[in-house]
Amino acid sequence: MAIRKSLEERIEELRPIVEPRLKSYFDAEGLGFPPEKMVIAVFKEEKTIETYVMANNMLKMIKRYPILAASGQLGPKLRESDRQVPEGIYQVDFLNPNSLYHLALKLNYPNEFDHSKARSDGRFNPGSNIMIHGNQVSKGCIAIGDQPIEDLFVLAAKVGIGNIKVIISPYDFRKTDTGKALAIPGLPAWAPELYQKISAELGNLP
Repeated sequence: MAIRKSLEERIEELRPIVEPRLKSYFDAEGLGFPPEKMVIAVFKEEKTIETYVMANNMLKMIKRYPILAASGQLGPKLRESDRQVPEGIYQVDFLNPNSLYHLALKLNYPNEFDHSKARSDGRFNPGSNIMIHGNQVSKGCIAIGDQPIEDLFVLAAKVGIGNIKVIISPYDFRKTDTGKALAIPGLPAWAPELYQKISAELGNLP
């Protein structure tokens, strides 16, 4: 049986390996470490995660990681066990140092927007337990491999989960018009509102 570790124990174990790697990313961009805030942008079609940080009063991307596994199709998550990765603007609820997938950042899906749309649609179980985690398999979560999740995990602990925003989008709306996303089959009627919100958030990134 694996020994469970506290968040503090796990961070202390990771720090000697991960912090020098993180600092090299920051040095390359001329940024101080640790940052004040972080934005994680997830693009489902492009299969990439971009990590942005606020440091020295500047918001910059410091690292792009490939998504190694994410089940489901383009479009928002609607119900439990549909194996969809949600789409929207989220916070990090907590850091899981004992994940079955190495490490994990748990998102606050369903958020208030998701709950309100579920109520208006008459859906009663929109699902839960959405993570960004390590490894290379996924059942509705986002798998990015062990080294990338170590980066995000340690960085998230440094920044503080209250200072992290996670944007999950079907496309990078800075490069692709939302009209393309609205052609995804089976979208709910409120999809235009959702994609407008996501597009506005992405527009704040450099």
